[in-house]
Amino acid sequence: MKHPNRNVATGILMFAAFMDLLDVTIVNVALPAIRTDLHASPAHLEWILGGYTLAFAVLLITGGRLGDIFGRQRIFLLGVAGFTAASLGGCLSSNGDTLVIARIVQGGFAAMMVPQLLSTVQVLYPPKDRAAVFGMIGGVSGTAAVIGPLLGGWLVTSNAFGIGWRSIFLINIPVGIALLVLAIKYVPNTRSERATRLDLPGVVLATAGVFLVVFPLIEGREQGWPIWIWSMFVASALVLAGFVANQRRTERRTHSSLLPMHLFGNRGFSAGLITQSTFQGSMAGFALTLVIYLQSGLGFSAIHAGLVLLPFSLGAFIGVGISAPLGLKLGKVIPLSGALAQAAGIAWLAAVVSSKGNGLSGWDATPPMLLAGIGLGLLVVPLIDIALSTIPTDDAGAASGTYSTFQQLGAALGIAIIGVVFFNTVGDAFTPAALRHAFIVASWFSTGGYLLCAASTLFLPDRSAVQEHVRLQEAELEGTAA
Repeated sequence: MKHPNRNVATGILMFAAFMDLLDVTIVNVALPAIRTDLHASPAHLEWILGGYTLAFAVLLITGGRLGDIFGRQRIFLLGVAGFTAASLGGCLSSNGDTLVIARIVQGGFAAMMVPQLLSTVQVLYPPKDRAAVFGMIGGVSGTAAVIGPLLGGWLVTSNAFGIGWRSIFLINIPVGIALLVLAIKYVPNTRSERATRLDLPGVVLATAGVFLVVFPLIEGREQGWPIWIWSMFVASALVLAGFVANQRRTERRTHSSLLPMHLFGNRGFSAGLITQSTFQGSMAGFALTLVIYLQSGLGFSAIHAGLVLLPFSLGAFIGVGISAPLGLKLGKVIPLSGALAQAAGIAWLAAVVSSKGNGLSGWDATPPMLLAGIGLGLLVVPLIDIALSTIPTDDAGAASGTYSTFQQLGAALGIAIIGVVFFNTVGDAFTPAALRHAFIVASWFSTGGYLLCAASTLFLPDRSAVQEHVRLQEAELEGTAA
């Protein structure tokens, strides 16, 4: 039966997802202002971005599972309330440590609210109606990528509300309150029809294992790489090995493991995970270093830095327009082309920065940023359908959750690794020359990540598998309509 308020409910959930995506991008252009105002260290800046993404990644599947068990509206309300409270904490932060804590908490609660969107769409809409809804969700993602840097730049540059960078967190508070009121009235508290369990040991092991990787990457330089930092890397390997063993055992016994380990035996799916995580890591690390170089190295205002990122976002829309009709017809050649275009765009920008020096303008960066953005659109649109094309229908939900988790983990690791390279190259002096050299070195690491991403696309399912997947989907839609 058609739910009477399904479009309103979906709009509310979609706006919350937009809020999350906006918060990821809006903070980038505020980092130099945060660094100056709070005397934040390079590690603080990495944690402000990476801590949010890391908490979101680790708890994403758990958030979806909690919605299945306790009701999606209930967990969504918890997520929005926590996200709003953490935003207030970020706005009131007096030093780098408290802002990092606020961002980690914010990311954790975002992982409670965001998964409820796709789960609720699956319940409220029949298969024949979902494609249009998913298309709108994709449009929301693209819009957030455009608006985030510009809105963040305007808020910081105009000193909105007289509180500078803190306004990027303040605007979340009235929006969060409005979402709570609307969700109570319009979002149904749907649950999974299948009995599921929460894999608490899996959550603990995954969180500990990832933390033991990311923490020493970000803190190692400032601590002087002591033995205990290296011991954490060793411990992470042991904990993650224990996590894999735990997941295999849980999957055999209860079929409620955090990550469905049998999916990793599918070569095409595993290639999709590597492609997505390396792409996200390269992009997140590149965005971090570019914004810091433009503002701290060249003296660009926050809004000016946001405008430099605009061609990247506009290029993504062009790439989406190309890949949407061709991606599933041509198969993995489209994401391969996208990854190579992004690698070429970043390498081109590094060459332009090197040649222009302190005379770099936003117009100089426009062509390479536009090319990289087109590559983004070519890659992201067809990738998930191609990666999931050989996954059985019964595993589609679990595979999608795993895919989203690796996407966020890739971003967190990219910020940590490329951030280490950048800040290690800069050293203690944030001079224009040192920042320029560090950005160029970091850009080559980003380019290498995109080339690894391109190589992994070669192992994605071939075109015949993708087209068979499309044929089966169409048959399912026809059967539902009949």
